[in-house]
Amino acid sequence: MDGKKLEYKGEEALKEIERLTAKADKVQFKFLKEILTRNSKTEYLSKYMKGSKDVSAFKQCVPVITYKAIQPYIQRIANGEDSSLITGHPITEMLCSSGTSGRKPKMMPSIAEDLDRRTFLYNLIMPIMNQYVPGLDEGKAMFLYFVKAEMSTPCGLPARTVLTSYYKSSHFKYRGLDPFNNGTSPDQTILCNDNNQSMYCQLISGLVHRHQVLRLGAVFASAFLRAISFLERNWVNFCNDIRTGQLDPFITDHECRLSMAPLLSLPNPSLADEIKDICSQTSWKGILCQLWPKAKYIEAVVTGSMAQYIPALEYYSDGKVPLVCTMYASSECYFGVNLEPLCDPADVAYTLLPNMGYFEFIPLGENGTRLMDIDEDEEVRNDKLVDLVQVRLGCYYELVVTTFAGLYRYRIGDVLQVTGFHNEAPQFRFICRRNVVLSIDNDKTNEEDLHKSVSVAKKLLEPFNALLVEYTSYADTSHLPGHYVLYWEIIHHGSSVVDLDSSTLDVDKVLQECCIAVEEELDYIYRRCRTHDKSVGPLEIRVVEPGTFEKLMDYFISQGGSINQYKTPRCIKSNKALKLLDSNVKACFFSPRDPKWIPLL
Repeated sequence: MDGKKLEYKGEEALKEIERLTAKADKVQFKFLKEILTRNSKTEYLSKYMKGSKDVSAFKQCVPVITYKAIQPYIQRIANGEDSSLITGHPITEMLCSSGTSGRKPKMMPSIAEDLDRRTFLYNLIMPIMNQYVPGLDEGKAMFLYFVKAEMSTPCGLPARTVLTSYYKSSHFKYRGLDPFNNGTSPDQTILCNDNNQSMYCQLISGLVHRHQVLRLGAVFASAFLRAISFLERNWVNFCNDIRTGQLDPFITDHECRLSMAPLLSLPNPSLADEIKDICSQTSWKGILCQLWPKAKYIEAVVTGSMAQYIPALEYYSDGKVPLVCTMYASSECYFGVNLEPLCDPADVAYTLLPNMGYFEFIPLGENGTRLMDIDEDEEVRNDKLVDLVQVRLGCYYELVVTTFAGLYRYRIGDVLQVTGFHNEAPQFRFICRRNVVLSIDNDKTNEEDLHKSVSVAKKLLEPFNALLVEYTSYADTSHLPGHYVLYWEIIHHGSSVVDLDSSTLDVDKVLQECCIAVEEELDYIYRRCRTHDKSVGPLEIRVVEPGTFEKLMDYFISQGGSINQYKTPRCIKSNKALKLLDSNVKACFFSPRDPKWIPLL
């Protein structure tokens, strides 16, 4: 860390942010210099720098890499070789990336002081929030957190998700009492490896404390919506438990039962009746405000692909509770914080803190025109990278990071746009993951373009009180020409599914218009392939049964994913996942015509 002190709280935390960002360039230089000093004798750096600790030599000689280049070193350490292959510190664990980021979870090396950095960032959140939402120390937070059963590498190193690592660490388990971080969930329920039992206990804890809850949330918006769905299925059982003062026998985890006993020590029929009256309503619009009437905001990631959950969150909160994104982080490194947390989700920008990692950037142009030019495995020239304080307002970049734990000029895969500066430190809007694309021919559709197109098309459902709650895609090349397939899960307000036989909803016409609306919003090359080249067939929407995307998440979690880190993949590659989706299709609709396309002069 930059300095020895880690436990910044209140005004001191805000002052530390100012200090770091005011001298971002110097902090970054010192950070990289320290990495090179500590790690100069590693096999990896010695290969390129021959023992040098010079920053200019690092920038000239050390290549920009993807996981493919560092994976052999990580695997050797996982198999039992010394950490000195890549770092001067003992590697204490391997952090598994999200199971949906690739065919297999990537393992990221982590050292003891990484936990200090993550804790440092967590400790900044409440001082920032308290500037905008006072009185957060006067109630509780219903934050739904989950762990995943950890694995071991061949040599015995723990292999687990970054959040599991934190929740199982002494930083979390032995944290001091803090009125600003007073959660409703007993720690034992968070640490339960059975996500269903954990969800059950955490939700009933939140209901018991419903009049003290000031904040709601989960790591990702998708996880919070899954909790609402779980609540919808289980509220009758929750009411019964509260009414009788007895936890459902479904909960078999011993630690969960022990930790929940004080919360359900006495029958509480009046509270059970309150919850029953609210949950038994036909419509769940605004249900969050009714169940937790003092909630001041919902905290969850709603940027990037998570933005598509915003309408559903606004529906369940009746648009009365702000959606807050607080921080930007990954398994590889924690990056920065949102200094204006009450901004519109579309305007969220993260200030990268210069003491979290050494940051460099691959320029992608002023309007993202080079977004598809640089392939993930294509070599990037060292002289093309720019430092943290050299990025330009409005321009797009791919993030590259160097860490003490042994990642050197590692491409994170995130595309960011500079939206402003806080002192010397740039602020970035998260755009997308680089490697999420649909492609049939010359067309290449990235995650952001797909999301924008779907966002336009789904508005056609609104006049019929229908809501798109989840989607993913697939490039179907089983027949020529290939075509894009979108899987949509749709609900009616007050109902669990669109009635395909409803006389008030001309399903064929509306969904066909949704198909063409998506295509009209896709880029020039796609529309040329569809309209002129005829190398891409009409886009298809497959409407799936309600609950299909929960089944999809269960499948990916069963394959090694984490409920904390799970994000619905916007493009499906797995044959088994496609089979699951197709087995739940209710109806299919195709674009009725070609999208508009005008040749460029």
